[in-house]
Amino acid sequence: MNSAIAYFEKSIALLRQLRDTQLPNIDAAAGICANSIANGGLVFLFGNGHSRMMAEEMTPRQGCYVGWVALVEQSLSNHAAIVGTNGLRAPLFLEKYEGYAEEILKGFKFGPHDAFIVISTSGIRPVIVDMALGAKQRGLPVIGIVSKPHCERTPATHSSGKKLIDVADVVIDNQCPPGDCVHEIEGLEWRTGPTSTLTGAMIINMLRCEVAQRLVDRGVKPTLLPSHQFVGNTSAEQALDTFYEEYRKSLRHLYE
Repeated sequence: MNSAIAYFEKSIALLRQLRDTQLPNIDAAAGICANSIANGGLVFLFGNGHSRMMAEEMTPRQGCYVGWVALVEQSLSNHAAIVGTNGLRAPLFLEKYEGYAEEILKGFKFGPHDAFIVISTSGIRPVIVDMALGAKQRGLPVIGIVSKPHCERTPATHSSGKKLIDVADVVIDNQCPPGDCVHEIEGLEWRTGPTSTLTGAMIINMLRCEVAQRLVDRGVKPTLLPSHQFVGNTSAEQALDTFYEEYRKSLRHLYE
């Protein structure tokens, strides 16, 4: 079996594990999110580094709808240059700095029906734990998306001794092994083939679909972001304008 197929098979196996073990946790998370959005609240998603991709997978994205807010902090996420300006060193340093997440949270006025999703495969970095603790202190329910095997086996780095799994009300295990990567190649010291993007995106989209269904069942019709790739489709253009306006309205309580 070549390496491409080996990685594919291992990834599919993790997705099956996700389906077989995490439905109760996704169900519990969907209940929190649907209740939040149905009552005019917002569900925030935060992840630093690569995990911020899961926040962006939820929104803005075709098929997303009003009620989700991707809290993407550029200083913790913009590292594609790797070296030099906007390189990798600074974000890796900041994610270890306690107090930074609290300064981010101070920029918002959270409402009584808001909720929070914190995404981190390791679940141990101080900025991640601080973000979860800060949300809890504000009375928000917290959902954690994390690799439980990695988080459980790795020592805490936050001064409280806590990890994301210790703070979150609901924990969804992304099924990734410690270190994330699943494929070994003879001659290489470290594994390659990370899987958290695959399983994380699946969790996000399962959650998105389940919450949408629950909202409709409650008589709450979510305002969706349509595909804007249908050039000349006036219906899609009108729906896009409607999404912009409804999304703007949904954010009002954050700054009042």
